[in-house]
Amino acid sequence: MIGLAADQVAKHFAIELLPPGEPVKILGDVLIFQLVFNPGAAFSFGSGVTWLFTIALAAVAIAILIVAWRIRSRGWAITLGLLLAGVLGNLSDRLFREPGFPVGHVVDYISTPWLMPAIYNIADMFIVSSMIVVAILVLRGFNLDGTRQVSPPKSGSTVGTAASVADDGEAAPDGAAETQR
Repeated sequence: MIGLAADQVAKHFAIELLPPGEPVKILGDVLIFQLVFNPGAAFSFGSGVTWLFTIALAAVAIAILIVAWRIRSRGWAITLGLLLAGVLGNLSDRLFREPGFPVGHVVDYISTPWLMPAIYNIADMFIVSSMIVVAILVLRGFNLDGTRQVSPPKSGSTVGTAASVADDGEAAPDGAAETQR
């Protein structure tokens, strides 16, 4: 919940200290703070259906909580914790900010025009970075329970197929490997 707190505290200070809509250069054109209230998703896409984003964020939060009990991997726990923090950060804006429940506008204030032409927040950074790590974990075969899925051997290869050989030295039922005595 540290991530959620960091997001909400940063949004509080952005609202209190930044003039709405006016760019404030922090590091020249590298980092600019510009307070906007976003009714939609990225690039204000879907601003007319804000309530759908509220439902989607709530569904993702619930899904993470449902699978949380199966997590035995530190990498998955940290990654899904960051994703949950980001989702809850933006969901709380949708639920509790103007114009009202469940169509509140998300507070965005970070602009890095050299990287992307968007204004975003800490919750968005948590969501994007955690989704990148989720893709890496899945592609590398790391399971939620801490085990790692080993890729099957290439066709025609007997290297690494000892596990498919029966105890009596005969090929396993799938015929994947043979042993010689």
